[in-house]
Amino acid sequence: MNILAAIRREERKLQKQAVKLQRQLDGLKSAAKVLGNSASNEVGKARKRVMSAAARAKISAAAKRRWAKVKAGVRKAAS
Repeated sequence: MNILAAIRREERKLQKQAVKLQRQLDGLKSAAKVLGNSASNEVGKARKRVMSAAARAKISAAAKRRWAKVKAGVRKAAS
């Protein structure tokens, strides 16, 4: 029964934490609402990251080099 009691204590503790976090979230949302609609939209949504064409090209070239090394190693092992 000690295990069951410990589980119940832990459950109550986690429920208290969940209530506390919900209150904090509600407070943040109400503060954002007071600041205006633009602020509340920014709180709720994360902006999409945009990568430049040059960065994509660098990543692609690096991946191709890595795969070339892997394929070269497989060919040597097969020989």
